[in-house]
Amino acid sequence: MSDAVEAVKPYRILSLDGGGAKGFYTLGVLAEIEGLIGCSLCEKFDLVFGTSTGAIIAAMISLGMSVDEIHKHYKAFVPEVMRLKKPAAKSAKLAELSEAIFKDAKFDAVKIAVGIVTTNWVIERPMIFKGSVEQAHGRKGTFLPGFGVTIGDAVQASCSAVPFFSPKTVTKGNGDEVQLVDGGYCANNPTLYAIADATRALNIAHKDLRVVSVGVGVYPSPKPPLFSIMYWAKYLQSVMLLQKTLEINTQSMDQLRVIMFKDVPTIRISDTFEQPEMATDLFEHDLKKLNILRQRGRESFAKNETLLREFLL
Repeated sequence: MSDAVEAVKPYRILSLDGGGAKGFYTLGVLAEIEGLIGCSLCEKFDLVFGTSTGAIIAAMISLGMSVDEIHKHYKAFVPEVMRLKKPAAKSAKLAELSEAIFKDAKFDAVKIAVGIVTTNWVIERPMIFKGSVEQAHGRKGTFLPGFGVTIGDAVQASCSAVPFFSPKTVTKGNGDEVQLVDGGYCANNPTLYAIADATRALNIAHKDLRVVSVGVGVYPSPKPPLFSIMYWAKYLQSVMLLQKTLEINTQSMDQLRVIMFKDVPTIRISDTFEQPEMATDLFEHDLKKLNILRQRGRESFAKNETLLREFLL
């Protein structure tokens, strides 16, 4: 009998930031990762976490969809959601997206462990939808996958960035109604939460983790058009405030991740673009611009390809 010790298979985590339409950048990164590994992302990663636009992508990955399928859904729905101005209209179109993609699927349908980050509006705390009782940090005796809520409802909640979207009320499996808003208000970058699940709930050793954390890129703010300049200036100021809030949250969560889990092997992909022509925001709905963001994501992958190959192959 051999005395050789079998190597422990790395536990691989994929974490996806929020950022509205800028999720097209994320899809560019993921398309290249999928090409690298030669299979669907759910076959390579063990746990996927997502916030807001990252929640939409993470949910589709957890159900076994390819990046190409996800991209087709994004092209069909995201510009239509983002071009609307009224919160009720945005939320209604988001619900259409959810119904078309997820139908009535619940969290017992996921193929890998998943975390969908939302924010409880009333008690001002995170509420994270998970598929497995093994991810629970407590109250395991009453655990229901995704609290008994559909994946579509959880994703809508994670994307409900007030005041640009309406809050999302969901009914849990135990009958409780909860009002939820965008997960970006508590963890726009959910990597820290994902690592906490792996190390605290699943008891995975730090050295056995491999974390790929994908952002949406950082871009110059767009300028208001010459017509209706007063209205657009006010609108863009509100958008910029939301983006600034989310970016501060993203950076602070990543700083905490580095401090608390500096020994966990992690690749962070989210480049900064300073060229004026790259100006955009999370409500971008020009498909040509969104395709450029996707191309930038592919280029960001290339900068990290060598290390990603070590992590994933």
